[in-house]
Amino acid sequence: MGKIILRLDRVMADRKISLNELSEKVGVTNVNLSKMKTGKISAVRFSTLEAICEALNCQPGDILEYDPLARADETAD
Repeated sequence: MGKIILRLDRVMADRKISLNELSEKVGVTNVNLSKMKTGKISAVRFSTLEAICEALNCQPGDILEYDPLARADETAD
C-alpha cells in the first residue's frame, strides 16, 4: 500500500517562512506544526490545511504527495 508524504518543510523553505511565523499565522502550536513538518502525524484537519495553504499561498497538493510505492511504515524523507 502507498503512503501520503507531507512536504510542508519544502514549501516553508521555498517561502522562506519559519515555524514560529507560520504557527502565528495559522494558529497552530509549534509542536503540532513541527510534527506535521517532519511527517510524524497520521491526520490533519481540513481547517488546518486551509489555514496553512492561505498562509503559504499554496495548494494542498504542494504540501501533500501520494507515493504509491512507499510503505506506510516507512519514515518520510
